[in-house]
Amino acid sequence: MNRKQRLLIVEDETPIRTGLVDVFVYHGYEVESAVDGREGLAKAERGHFDLIVLDVMLPHVDGFALCQRIRARDPGQPIIMLTAKTAEEDIVRGLALGADDYVAKPFSVAALVLRVQAVLRRARPAADEIATLKLGPDVEIDVRNLAGRRGSETLAFTRREMEVLLYLHAHAERPVPREELLHKVWGYARDLDIETRTVDIHVAKLRRKIEAEPAEPRHLVTVRGAGYRLLGG
Repeated sequence: MNRKQRLLIVEDETPIRTGLVDVFVYHGYEVESAVDGREGLAKAERGHFDLIVLDVMLPHVDGFALCQRIRARDPGQPIIMLTAKTAEEDIVRGLALGADDYVAKPFSVAALVLRVQAVLRRARPAADEIATLKLGPDVEIDVRNLAGRRGSETLAFTRREMEVLLYLHAHAERPVPREELLHKVWGYARDLDIETRTVDIHVAKLRRKIEAEPAEPRHLVTVRGAGYRLLGG
């Protein structure tokens, strides 16, 4: 029998936390919860979770610090952050710290379940992925270890950033539309209406790592009206 996938819900608002636990248990997951950032960090460090859902506004240790500390321990840990609907800076900061995706409050529980399922579908790298990705003479990326270098500078990547690079590399002959990345990398259904800046923010993060001049990219370029293209691979 296949084991149940394990989720950790870190949310201080009791009605939201208990509601999410009930929903995900109903959908067949094994679920633990934490009432604040301190408890969430302790549980994240103690046990293996297939995905962690954490709120930004948490007592003791906020969601940003918690995401950062989890990422430092396990760069491949899937994370979805719950953010205030109007807090654009929360969204940008959370993704910059390594969250795979975000869901804005107030949110539809059904939509959150779909987002969790999508992240989990993409949570494990393909067995046949390439080992090393080279971009020009200066950038070399160790795919399996989520690491690399640009000149003498060492680089660290999240699992999702690496998946974006690998997908663009595999389709380097053409621009890849943003919607295709959401479907193929994030795992969202093509007919799912999603308002998200996840792709754009991940591309901006990647450019800061692999480009000498992120404002004038040579490797990860935008093709107006068509999408993103990876050059020099």
